[in-house]
Amino acid sequence: MLQKIAYLSFFFILNFTAVAQYIPLSPNAEVSILTIGPGDNLYDKFGHSAFYIQDPERDIEAIYNYGVYDWNTPNFYLKFARGKLLYKLEGVQAASFLENYKEQNRWIKQQTLNLSYPEKQAVFTFLNNNLKPENKYYKYDFFYDNCATKIRDVLVTVLGKDLEFTDDFTTENKTFRNLIQQNVHWNSWGSLGMDVAIGAVTDVKANSWQYQFLPDYVFKATATATIRNGERTPLVKNTQTLFESSRTPETPNFITSPLFVFLLLGGILIVITIRDKKRNKRSRGLDVAIFSITGIIGILLCLLWFATDHSATANNYNLLWAFPFSLLLAFVIGKKQPKSWVRRYVIFLLLLLVLVTMHWFTGVQEFAFGFIPLFIGLAVRYVYLLKALK
Repeated sequence: MLQKIAYLSFFFILNFTAVAQYIPLSPNAEVSILTIGPGDNLYDKFGHSAFYIQDPERDIEAIYNYGVYDWNTPNFYLKFARGKLLYKLEGVQAASFLENYKEQNRWIKQQTLNLSYPEKQAVFTFLNNNLKPENKYYKYDFFYDNCATKIRDVLVTVLGKDLEFTDDFTTENKTFRNLIQQNVHWNSWGSLGMDVAIGAVTDVKANSWQYQFLPDYVFKATATATIRNGERTPLVKNTQTLFESSRTPETPNFITSPLFVFLLLGGILIVITIRDKKRNKRSRGLDVAIFSITGIIGILLCLLWFATDHSATANNYNLLWAFPFSLLLAFVIGKKQPKSWVRRYVIFLLLLLVLVTMHWFTGVQEFAFGFIPLFIGLAVRYVYLLKALK
């Protein structure tokens, strides 16, 4: 009894500070991977992964969670925007961890690993060492270093050549963008926001190893992986569902969806342009708004590309329709008689829209489908400006 109290004190009262170098597990301990299904918020849509350590003889029911960040971090939002926010490993009691996801109505699956006692101990020791203050923090990357990839990478580091992942857990042929859009409805604001922010680097085909930035594919890859315990055997010896979700697929309200909103905006652009043509009078305020808004968006996209550490925001060709220099010309386009070179700039903007179409059809980069009405509206407006600015 005293031994159990000592272990409880160490793990839960000290909240897994991992002061000790070595904590022995009993031979009956189990090491598992937990995979949690998608939630309601955009950052929950991709699911979650964590290690689960169970040792009845030591009264240990512990979760090792690599998906934690500190809201009290100085300049939190700035660091998040710049891709410099540090995530950390955290150890918590299993009961509260599991209950939290059950309350969110998110399914929970457990894969108990087919490890020998020394391998279980090695994983446990590695995780405890990672909990030390000098080891627990890491710079998060959505594709290459997150709560899901950490699970795989810990196993690879600890088990080494004895562990072997296969490529047959998926027969899909998807890009990174396709993969992250699987759990987000294409006609939602979350989907549109991601399509605007991420660049052409996400439109390349991912291999089976790279698929594992998503928890669901870590689950699938682990299910087909093997380990050498004398002879090669399956890595997973048992899979069970700890909680079944009653969640229904997301169906956005069309009236508030991006496609409907941009249908309205594109329609307004076309209607005003037709009215201007009939009246032989240019709505200069509209042109100022177009140049200002697209220019501001372009500046933000440039900052995401060049001023952050986010790997997914590079080579973003949304800059072709949201060109940053348009903001500098917003005042000029608002004049009654702009200089002749402004017309040449409008020709340039039209050519950029043509490039958007070419990039889309050739697969260089996909753009948000909700933007199609906006692109049409912009093209109509720019063609009219060519005549109006003669």
